[in-house]
Amino acid sequence: MARSLNQVTLMGNLTRDPELRQTPNGQSVCSFSLALNRSYKDASGEWKEATDYVDVVAWSNLGERVAQYVTKGRRVLVQGKLQSRSWEQDGAKRSKVEVLANDVTFLDARGADGGDAPSDNSETSKPAPKKSTKDDSVVIDDVGDEPINLDDIPF
Repeated sequence: MARSLNQVTLMGNLTRDPELRQTPNGQSVCSFSLALNRSYKDASGEWKEATDYVDVVAWSNLGERVAQYVTKGRRVLVQGKLQSRSWEQDGAKRSKVEVLANDVTFLDARGADGGDAPSDNSETSKPAPKKSTKDDSVVIDDVGDEPINLDDIPF
C-alpha cells in the first residue's frame, strides 16, 4: 500500500486572539484561525481578491507560546498537518478539518506592535543576532572583535 503525505505550510494573519485551554489532564491546547489572502482571475479576466479561513490547533508548549506572544492581526507561518474530527451536536453529526501545528513562526518584526514578541516560535528558537546598519549595508555583530559585514561574504 502506498504511503500518504500530510504536510501543510500556511502563511496568514490571525483573525482573532488565540484561545488557550487546558484538557482535563492538564495539557495546554491553543486554537486560532488564519486568514489567507489570494488573488485570481475571473471568467472575464479581471483580478479578484478572496480570503480563505483556516482553523489551527497548537498543543503543549507551542500552544502556550502562541497564546502568549501572538494577537489578532499578527502574521504567522504555520507548519503542520491536516486532521479531521467529527462529533455529534444537538442530534446532528458535525465534522471539521483543521491544521495541527508542529511549528509556528512569528513573522512580524520583534515588537512591531509595541510588544516584546519573539520573531520565531520554534522549539529550538535561538536569540536573534543583533543587527546594525553602517553605510546602508547590513552588519551583524559577531562575538569576536570586529563585526561581520554581509557584503564581504562571497555567496
